[in-house]
Amino acid sequence: MSGNAAASMMALPAARRSIDWGRIARTIAAAGVAGIFILPILWWGLASFKPTQEILSVPPKLFGFEPTFNWYRVVLGNDDPTKFNLESTGSVGRGSGGSTFYSIPYLRDSAIIGIGSTALVLLLSAPAAYAMSRFALRWRKDLAFWILSQRMMPPVVAAFPLFFVYRKLGWVDTYHGLILVHAAMNVPLAVLLLMSFFNEIPRDLDDAAMVDGATRFGAFRNSLTLVKGGIVATAVLAFIFSWNEFLLSLVLTTGGVRTVPVASSTFTTAFQTEWGYLAALGITSMVPIFVFILIVQQHLVRGLTLGAVK
Repeated sequence: MSGNAAASMMALPAARRSIDWGRIARTIAAAGVAGIFILPILWWGLASFKPTQEILSVPPKLFGFEPTFNWYRVVLGNDDPTKFNLESTGSVGRGSGGSTFYSIPYLRDSAIIGIGSTALVLLLSAPAAYAMSRFALRWRKDLAFWILSQRMMPPVVAAFPLFFVYRKLGWVDTYHGLILVHAAMNVPLAVLLLMSFFNEIPRDLDDAAMVDGATRFGAFRNSLTLVKGGIVATAVLAFIFSWNEFLLSLVLTTGGVRTVPVASSTFTTAFQTEWGYLAALGITSMVPIFVFILIVQQHLVRGLTLGAVK
């Protein structure tokens, strides 16, 4: 048997036995691109465990420093920075108790606004996307372009008019105010994404369901189960956009409600930048996104590849 196998290997064309240099080059290129994105995260993660003098050391150190958890004790545990001899301006943030850098309230505010706006985005965009996919609407292409153009508008154009409207309504520093504006920002993109997913579902399925006695809403509900992956992918994008949104959250809040990006901006003062606290809060704020994506990764991959092949 071994002799036959050896003979078969000898019979293979030389091209089959040669090294696939193209595949090796693609692998190296992909690893290089991944490293470009991963290296800043790795560096930020290391900075969150470094003392101040090590964070600012030149040349920078990847190894050979004594790790510390003091930044996390202050940011997540509400400990007093003076207990760890951490130098700080001490004049930023909305924190409570022993430290103005206590960041659990900021993470809570971002989570409430992100989850609420994502739910509202799906509630509004799914029926709209289904209608644009299934009904022969007049000027449908023009309507789709108009929806997309809303996403192209720079947020700064609407920031200050929204502030005056919100102040008149008493919605400044409120959860529902930020949920509404984040949802309005993400609905156009969600409609176009979900419409592409609904377009992949044959209309014959809706017709068959209604022949069997289902209503149009029943057919819509059946279609939702078929585009579950697309809904998850849209939800992930809407949540990430809401979690990272800065300008509108900055303009529409004055300290009563504060998201993580806005809180991070206050860690830089006229006197110094709180690199240790910034690194600890930055790494902590990544955890909810990673956990969310890990939970839905199976449906996320399916949603991102839906429609790639016919």
